[in-house]
Amino acid sequence: MNPALMIGAGLTAAAALMHLVIILVGPRAYHLFGAGNRVVRAAEAGSLYPAVVTACIGMVLLGWAAYALSGAGAIAPLPFLRPVLTAITAVYLLRAVLGPFTLINNGRTARFVWISSAVCLVYGLAHLLGLVQRWDALGVP
Repeated sequence: MNPALMIGAGLTAAAALMHLVIILVGPRAYHLFGAGNRVVRAAEAGSLYPAVVTACIGMVLLGWAAYALSGAGAIAPLPFLRPVLTAITAVYLLRAVLGPFTLINNGRTARFVWISSAVCLVYGLAHLLGLVQRWDALGVP
């Protein structure tokens, strides 16, 4: 098993779990984790929109964790493993680099933008290292 992709999978699964916790805790958690004022107000008003979006993000992250586990060799190979892991890695790294430029003054707090960009950089680098190490073993579908 590839340690870098195992770490990437664990970090991504933890992020998915955090999104579930945010839904369960409610508006205070949305605020604490840097959601924009509109999202916090919507959660306070009882709108389902913040929970649905947050749940969708969490589900995507769980899928990404499964792909990292598959790439690490911990579970059976998933379809299109190499291109999907490449895309996941690219999304994390692009989010890390572009986030501070595109998300500031876009309804999110500066704290959220910088911390989440740093987190995405760590996740992306773990995935990149594992992807490079396992590239040949991943094959092409």
